Amino acid sequence: MSSSASNAMSNTEPSGFYDLSGSHHPENGTMLGFWLYLMSDCLVFAVLFAMYGVLGGSYAAGPGPKELFELPVVAVNTSMLLLSSITYGFAMLEMARNRKAATLIWLAITGLFGAAFVGLELNEFVHLIDEGAGPQRSAFLSAFFTLVGTHGLHVSFGIVWLITLMVQVSRNGLTPIMQRRLSCLSLFWHFLDVVWIGVFTFVYLVGVLR
Repeated sequence: MSSSASNAMSNTEPSGFYDLSGSHHPENGTMLGFWLYLMSDCLVFAVLFAMYGVLGGSYAAGPGPKELFELPVVAVNTSMLLLSSITYGFAMLEMARNRKAATLIWLAITGLFGAAFVGLELNEFVHLIDEGAGPQRSAFLSAFFTLVGTHGLHVSFGIVWLITLMVQVSRNGLTPIMQRRLSCLSLFWHFLDVVWIGVFTFVYLVGVLR
């Protein structure tokens, strides 16, 4: 093939199919991938809710929700997580205004509320186990500890993630990459709030009132 023919073919190639600038757009793939992760997490919690729905009435002649759950304490715990969602929203507003210091302050407050939530949940677990109502006592308690404990592990992971991002923001500032990471954590954090509302309603309220 002659050089002129080769040049003619190269000129007719659809250059629109190629990224000639060498740039790419990782932000789109990051958000899509994170949404896919959240959907998979939805399936995990859906299975755990279904398991609790099946086993939640199997007390094995042991204590049930009315004897074990203290709604005022659980309400305080719920308020901690809901307040952390609000403060994270304030952090995102400050991030949009490119205010680094204010963003870090609201993130720190969010982490404190999250830590308070986890601390109260651990205290509840210790109290139940001390009373002999551990996960091995009945199918109901096994399902309860699995569902609530899985959510608590997610919140704990979110706190570690939050601290990591705070360190990175303090060093690197509110770069586009950091803003994308904070947005992903925001989705994760609000998702955990929604799941906990389901736990509070389905496990605690319905369990005590029925």
